[in-house]
Amino acid sequence: MNEIIGLIFIAIGLVFDFFGCLGLVRLPDIYNRLHSSIKCVTLGTSSILLGLLLYKGFSPTGVKALLCIIFLFLTAPVSAHVLARSAHKSGVKLWDKSVCDKYAEDKK
Repeated sequence: MNEIIGLIFIAIGLVFDFFGCLGLVRLPDIYNRLHSSIKCVTLGTSSILLGLLLYKGFSPTGVKALLCIIFLFLTAPVSAHVLARSAHKSGVKLWDKSVCDKYAEDKK
């Protein structure tokens, strides 16, 4: 039963990774691309690793998958924030139809 549930989580993770990559290609500016890729790929990769943990159990492979999930959840949002802030500080413009710019508001 754990193998079936693990394969379902792996399939869900692949779907999220696909949509994250699609958003990376289709969205207009770096800020939207970062939002899409970090959110979808973090959830997708974590789902794949959780499926691996369920599939393999608490073997050395499963424990490594669990550690990777924790590491991914701790580092992915921080890296996205650093990339977005660096892009804004270096002068990368937002998309024309963007509604608000919180970094510019913080400068005032």
